[in-house]
Amino acid sequence: MVGPISDEERSSFAFRVKVGITVLIGVSAGLITLQGDPSLPIIAGAVVGGLVVGGLLVWYLFPEGTAMTGNQGGRRR
Repeated sequence: MVGPISDEERSSFAFRVKVGITVLIGVSAGLITLQGDPSLPIIAGAVVGGLVVGGLLVWYLFPEGTAMTGNQGGRRR
């Protein structure tokens, strides 16, 4: 039988999701610059800029103060 998810597993998963979203946005910004004929510093700048924007977006979407609980939207017991 499967037990409940521990707080450590939950925070580890949340961290991986945050990093994944940030990297996805950063790589996406770099790939978008390939539509033109950019130089390597321009691509690197776009990736770094995308990582910064992705980090800010993750910080906004997943604030640290919000606790992730198992009872989401349900009735209180």
